[in-house]
Amino acid sequence: MRGHIKQRAKGSWSIVIDVGRDPRTGKRQQQWHTVRGTKKEAEAKLRDLLDALEKGVYVKSNKMTLGEWLEKWLESYVKVNCALRTYDGYHSVVKNHLVPNLGMIPLTQLKPQQIQQYYSKVFAEGKGLSAATVLHMHRVLFQALKYAMRQGILMHNAADLVDPPRGKKSRMRTLIPSEVAKLLETTKDTPYYPIYYTAINTGLRQAELLGLRWRDIDLDLAALSVNQVLYKRRGVCIFKEPKSEHSRRRLDLSPSLALYLRTHRAQKEAERTILGKALTDDDLVFSRIDGTAVDPGTLTHHFADMVRKLGFSRVRFHDLRHSFASLMLLANVHPKIVSEMLGHSSVAFTLDTYSHVIGGLQQAAMRRLDEMLQPELQKDKGVSKPLAKKDDLDTASGQSRTDDRRFTKPLLFH
Repeated sequence: MRGHIKQRAKGSWSIVIDVGRDPRTGKRQQQWHTVRGTKKEAEAKLRDLLDALEKGVYVKSNKMTLGEWLEKWLESYVKVNCALRTYDGYHSVVKNHLVPNLGMIPLTQLKPQQIQQYYSKVFAEGKGLSAATVLHMHRVLFQALKYAMRQGILMHNAADLVDPPRGKKSRMRTLIPSEVAKLLETTKDTPYYPIYYTAINTGLRQAELLGLRWRDIDLDLAALSVNQVLYKRRGVCIFKEPKSEHSRRRLDLSPSLALYLRTHRAQKEAERTILGKALTDDDLVFSRIDGTAVDPGTLTHHFADMVRKLGFSRVRFHDLRHSFASLMLLANVHPKIVSEMLGHSSVAFTLDTYSHVIGGLQQAAMRRLDEMLQPELQKDKGVSKPLAKKDDLDTASGQSRTDDRRFTKPLLFH
């Protein structure tokens, strides 16, 4: 028996845990915990503590600091269960923000007031951190304390009673067809043109594009599968599986994109022939001349230079994905299809992300309803001319109507 319960008083229980023998003295060690509530709650706490002891994440009450717990959480949970990029991001928050400012506080004595005061200090008093950064810090801290609760170390999550600052949600910047045409024309003679062209015609993420192999593309069936991604971690490019089952998906290609990729493959085969190597299905679709991976940072900087020359403000590489989604929705493609193509977890997320586009579609839908109903209504009054007039949809960027008209044709840009 490694633990048992003793009643101290009505509604108060002591949990005694056998934590093994002291390696120096050989004496048996016990750890006591106090629980207020019912016996059933005390028994549940005992089970949680024994489970934590079994998993090696048990800490002695009032002895471990928040900083020590955060380090243990990163190594025993985050590194094992999360992506490397997620681990790196959490580690940066813990090392640069949480540990220097809150890390010395005993884990079981952390109070909501201490967390709230820290947030006020770095945000409200103008210490250089944005609301988004503080909110991210809060989420990391909340998850770490939530895991401590699951392991039976804490009874309450102090971060759950704290209100982090809420940043304003900025409206995404998407490109209209005429801007897409300018971008592709400007970049046509650059080595990154195939990536830009494919991005705007598929909505793939940068990591998904750079991880594509020729085995992932079926040019005969005009289809593409996302099976791996490429990330740059600590200066080294690494390949990984997609982050979720929704991200691992299959997309149909437009005829023009399939034709372009066939031409692109022929060019790659010619380049390899010059180098005395054969192109294989395991080779990357988008690579440098020697077949090595394109550096994500270099691609991002090149794109930034191109949009700066074109005078496009606030446009990132990832906005090509947003542009694809917005244009598809404006082309009356069903949101469920768009959601699947983007690899979103649900159509609700897609609708929420592109709500500014959905609003325009609703207006167009109501005009079409008016066009259908008004002639019938007016017949009863002896009027045959419809009251409503057909109108063009607004562009994806939310600007005034352009000559691009209705996007009823496939999104193919040359």
